[in-house]
Amino acid sequence: MDRFTELDKEAIKKVLDIKHYDPDSFDPDLLDELEDNPEYKDMLKRYGKDLLEDERFAVLKTFIQHGNVTVYEHCIHVALCAIRINKWLGVKCRPRDLIRGALLHDYFLYDWHKGDDPKNIHPKLHGFYHPGIALRNASNDFNLSEREKDIIKKHMWPLTVFPPRCREAWVVCMADKYASTLETLKLKKGKIAENYA
Repeated sequence: MDRFTELDKEAIKKVLDIKHYDPDSFDPDLLDELEDNPEYKDMLKRYGKDLLEDERFAVLKTFIQHGNVTVYEHCIHVALCAIRINKWLGVKCRPRDLIRGALLHDYFLYDWHKGDDPKNIHPKLHGFYHPGIALRNASNDFNLSEREKDIIKKHMWPLTVFPPRCREAWVVCMADKYASTLETLKLKKGKIAENYA
């Protein structure tokens, strides 16, 4: 992954091309629709099964991410958005890397709202530091591909300074921002309907 492939370069151009942005296309019902899409649910279960059934990953249900949305729910939202963005843009991401990276992108394992949590080593700078913490935790608990590592480490770009190095990381970066916006504005109130485990 030292160099971008032509497919990576093409995908990055598509992801960063916002000149055709239409604010009316900002659809708060998108996450509900994605959860109801059998193709997306099947992909999430197929490529994320080992994570979704792992009790270590299930711990994410105990931490709040945005509003009343748990980190677990947020990671599923991001994975579903990443599947949709990949299909919509025709980026041709590797589905296993895309989905597993999206599911693990916030595997930091603490409540970032609590400054006194001993695992929250930078309470006022969570946005800058949690990708590295999530990568360390995910690397300790699961076998990760280089693309999955890049997704986790770079999903907060531009806060992470160094941009993503693969198309999957660009797509998850975008999916995370979209899902986070919906959750933060309480346009999507969490509580996924499907049990993916």
